[in-house]
Amino acid sequence: MKKSKPAIFIALFSGIAVVAIATLRLGKTAPGPLTAVHARVPELAAWRSCSQCHGGLFGSMTASCLACHEVIEQQLANGSGLHGAVARRDGDEVARHCATCHSEHHGESFAMVHQGSFARAGIADPEAFDHVLIGFELAGTHLDLVCRDCHTNADAGVLPEGGKRFLGLDRDCASCHEDPHEGRMDRRCVECHVQTGFEKPRATWHDRNLRLVGGHADVECRACHAGGSGHALEDYAKGELPTRACADCHESPHRESFLLGNAELNGGGSANVASGCVLCHQPEHTSFRDERLVVTREQHASSGFVLDGPHMTVACAQCHDPALTSHSLRHPGRDQDSCQSCHDDPHGGQFADAGKATDCRSCHLRHAFTPHAFDATRHASTQFALTGMHAKAKCDSCHRVGENGVRRFHETNRRCDDCHADAHAGFFAKVDSAILGKDAGTCAECHGTEGFGVGTRNAFDHERWTGFGLNGAHAQERCESCHPRANLADEAGRTFGRCSESFGDIPDAGRSCIPCHSDPHGGAFDDPTLPVSVDGRRACARCHDETSFRALAIEFDHAAWTGFELDGQHSKLACSSCHDGTLHRVNSDRGRAVSWGHAAGRACADCHEDPHAEQFAVLGATDCAKCHRPTLGFGDLVFNHEIHSRFKLGESHRRLACSACHRTERKGDAEFVRYKPMGRACSDCHETRPRPFRRRTSK
Repeated sequence: MKKSKPAIFIALFSGIAVVAIATLRLGKTAPGPLTAVHARVPELAAWRSCSQCHGGLFGSMTASCLACHEVIEQQLANGSGLHGAVARRDGDEVARHCATCHSEHHGESFAMVHQGSFARAGIADPEAFDHVLIGFELAGTHLDLVCRDCHTNADAGVLPEGGKRFLGLDRDCASCHEDPHEGRMDRRCVECHVQTGFEKPRATWHDRNLRLVGGHADVECRACHAGGSGHALEDYAKGELPTRACADCHESPHRESFLLGNAELNGGGSANVASGCVLCHQPEHTSFRDERLVVTREQHASSGFVLDGPHMTVACAQCHDPALTSHSLRHPGRDQDSCQSCHDDPHGGQFADAGKATDCRSCHLRHAFTPHAFDATRHASTQFALTGMHAKAKCDSCHRVGENGVRRFHETNRRCDDCHADAHAGFFAKVDSAILGKDAGTCAECHGTEGFGVGTRNAFDHERWTGFGLNGAHAQERCESCHPRANLADEAGRTFGRCSESFGDIPDAGRSCIPCHSDPHGGAFDDPTLPVSVDGRRACARCHDETSFRALAIEFDHAAWTGFELDGQHSKLACSSCHDGTLHRVNSDRGRAVSWGHAAGRACADCHEDPHAEQFAVLGATDCAKCHRPTLGFGDLVFNHEIHSRFKLGESHRRLACSACHRTERKGDAEFVRYKPMGRACSDCHETRPRPFRRRTSK
């Protein structure tokens, strides 16, 4: 149905009226001056530019505001930021009515964001603004900041051109903080760090492999993720790296068998030995020696030591001293039979074999030390089999407690005299081993284990055991000649006499002639300057043999043994000329005799009379050799008047005969030639009276 003409006219008139009214309003002046921020925008400062903010005929003020403030439009659209929070709380229509919080036309000094703006948004105190409203919670050190510390224009009365009051900041930490990773990290800072400080990382994603608790809680990141290590923090930005096992960072003090056993208990098997660590060591532990650490019997068996028998009730600290800081000392790796690792060795290490641990199980049971299982049969495996009287003896008869309080078993001496009194008074222990060899002093060389009185095992070798062979005249003597038997036995049950009882405790007894034979030479040949041995023969044997003292084994060297060389006239003399040949008995109780007497002496005067009536005697002794060569004859003088006297012969005196000055004198019944003392003055021999003076006459 067509409209009537009056209606058309009414509508047309109404439209014209509206346009006219609008035109009139546009021509009006603004209600007040713009703020400084808007006034500096040329498009807004013109008097006909109201539609720029108020939307004109077909627009709106909200659309105009959002056309310039695009960030706010995004917040409203996304429901983010403060404006998005207001929209969620009060509705979109309220949030989009910009003039409610930001009024205009109050002059240049007016701040469009003021206390009222925050109040209308529901924020009574801007300084206490809760950033949770905008999806960014402030915590830690951020709580100590004021708004202008991050929002530099927060308190600005007039924003600088292009500046932002609260907007324009990035939530990325690097927008405010210097990036120590220099852009190498693709992960966001909040994945590792918290607002309490960069030094305390959060790394919640770390819990997938290793929770940072216990001993790992205070470890610096770089301690495990050092640069260039293949596990640097920057490398994790490139993707997930292979997960590290405990052994990759911690050196394991455990043996491989223990690790393998624990891995199998943990279900890891031999392919993943490292999985066994967490069976004992938990992330919450602060150290590998954490008090909360528990080792089960099954785990302990993996070490090679099964906790059974008496070991089931033993506290860990009894075997693993907690005071020891070294794992190798605290857990030395004992096996089931390493008794000495925990138990003191009552044997003082006697059974330790070449540095190896003592094998207690060789004599004792695993769970009991008594009774021992070392019987006579086992004893036969040692170097001393129990035979004869030894099989009946008690162990402690031979194995006695020493000064250190330890009973001696290993390396117990096998010599008879260690247990039995030495009937020989230590004689064979002192025998020269160079002569007797390694068996010197061993009773078993002569005696058996059935008893010392049963008899000797072998015929006694007198030369071997005493160093004195029974040869010559000695072979014909009875034993009692040197070893007289006693009527009563001594403490060792011995009646057989000792040489020392008859001849005294003389050094080299039994091998020297002196203990049995008196020295007819009176010790003349014992002088230390003389040879101790000749061709291996000692003492009297240096000259004599055992057949007879009168038979010399070698030709007697008079010069070597007496120091008096037989030369010249002496070499032509018979021994009896100096040594009386009459038989001299020197030991009447044994009938020993010497064929030659002692020489009178070595001096000339001991055998020859002094023809000079002691003129040349000094302290009662005359040294004939100064003038004579007695071995050639006393007439062969070596006297030199020029050297040996105080009177030098001149040409005239040298022509004189000796008797011219040295005349024969008598002293008692003896005559002698005077040599000294004599005068040396001319008057002692010549007349000194002056002759009469005669005057010479000229012819």
